Amino acid sequence: MASISAAPSYLPLALIDKCIGSRIWVIMKGDKEIVGTLRGFDDYVNMVMDDVREYTFTPQGKKITHLESILLNGNNITMLAASALGG
Repeated sequence: MASISAAPSYLPLALIDKCIGSRIWVIMKGDKEIVGTLRGFDDYVNMVMDDVREYTFTPQGKKITHLESILLNGNNITMLAASALGG
């Protein structure tokens, strides 16, 4: 019987670790999205990011705030992805 080669599997924290130094896109609980450079994180996925753009979505439209750095609470993160955005 031939074996099927599976793609390498990574644990979630290992995937996040591979993103350190890269731009990532974070969707937060509520109406915020954050794009920035990941500098570090801990076991609770609290994150430190630099050169951040914070997008807030309101009935009046999209508000963009530029921040030099930010500390995100991991409890409020819904999803994150490697960003193809330039900022």
